[in-house]
Amino acid sequence: MSPTSSQKWQNWAGNQQVTPRRVVTPRTTDEVAGAVRSAAADGLTVRMVGTGHSFTGAAVAEGTLLRPTALTAVRSVDTASGLVTVEAGLPLHEFNRVLDEHGLALANMGDIQEQTVAGALQTATHGTGRDAAGFVSQVEALELVLADGSVVTCSRDERPELFDAARAGVGALGVVTAITWRTVPRFILEAREEPMTWDEVLSRIDEFEAANEHFEFYWFPHTEGCLTKRNNRVDGPAKPLSTFKGWLDDQFLSNTAFGLLQHVTHRAPGAAPFINGVSAKALGARTFSDTSYKVFTSPRTVRFKEQEYAIPREQLVPTLRDLRGLFDKRDWRISFPIEVRLLPAEDAWLSMAYDRPSAFIAIHVYHRDPHEEYFEGVEELMTAVGGRPHWGKMHTRDAAYLETVYPRFNDFLALRDQLDPERRFLNPYTRQVFGT
Repeated sequence: MSPTSSQKWQNWAGNQQVTPRRVVTPRTTDEVAGAVRSAAADGLTVRMVGTGHSFTGAAVAEGTLLRPTALTAVRSVDTASGLVTVEAGLPLHEFNRVLDEHGLALANMGDIQEQTVAGALQTATHGTGRDAAGFVSQVEALELVLADGSVVTCSRDERPELFDAARAGVGALGVVTAITWRTVPRFILEAREEPMTWDEVLSRIDEFEAANEHFEFYWFPHTEGCLTKRNNRVDGPAKPLSTFKGWLDDQFLSNTAFGLLQHVTHRAPGAAPFINGVSAKALGARTFSDTSYKVFTSPRTVRFKEQEYAIPREQLVPTLRDLRGLFDKRDWRISFPIEVRLLPAEDAWLSMAYDRPSAFIAIHVYHRDPHEEYFEGVEELMTAVGGRPHWGKMHTRDAAYLETVYPRFNDFLALRDQLDPERRFLNPYTRQVFGT
């Protein structure tokens, strides 16, 4: 391991950039520990980046930037117990391939698989699920390098408070170098996607949640159109989309054509209502089944900016009605659909679903479009009902607000004071959300 000259880093959306003082690509946990000790000796802060899929500044490294591209080993696979230990920099798509080869799978996932396993975990990445929760609920143990350069492991039995805090630690408690996942036997998911009207979806949300293992929907602003997605396990055999149908729906319509439409609305925002109407009709009903991760995830090539809030589940329908009301009051022209997902309560201290069943509402804009007024208006609505912002999605909340919506927030801060009193893992984003 040797430091390289500093170079500009930016995230996937292009809204976060930094030129760190030092860039290091460690090959082992010991080299991560050495990089942390070296940074301390030189008075530098340390952050490990992933693939840059966070829209916040969570990965911004002003001092030493650690690249995890050489920390990708699969350390162990136990098919009997389902416990699999992998290093922090392994991309999710590679992790899914390895699990599949061993007849295993993650119980639930978000809708992309480009992130590193540690990056996805540290920002509490989640999917949608009635029973199966997000990534923080699928972890058995963590290996971390602390601010003093020591290497520790934690689990529900070993240093349980650190485990509960660090699973969604936003990199503020230490550098995650390896994760032991609790996986399940490989399974087939059947996806049923169906257009519906706004009124029908809102009147049947409870029914859809109860009847399906994974339910979500998209609303196309300025229209009555929604696209519902219901995923459930089936015995198989898998009946995937044909090569042509998969390309047409997931590559051409959802990415190529959608991207072209974003160029149009970027230049002519007033066209958004018409284009959303076209988009809602273009994505028709379909049913298919495949290996779970191939159903959970989809390619995303159109760049965007995103904000997402988790609100109490019981507040979902009234909040959605209020959100739609904002479109009637404001002069917004939004061409991206709004995504709604559901999750059971989780026990990681900084999970957005901590201690309460939650509904997630995600809003997006094309990466070249202004977002401030739209995101600010929606954020005001979400915080009025005790919403918790996604750690990897754009928001303006600070520690003073977050301590009011996370029951264990001050316990997290106390543990941070104990483990990192000199703030070796500080960056502008952690200063915003955790204070000094």
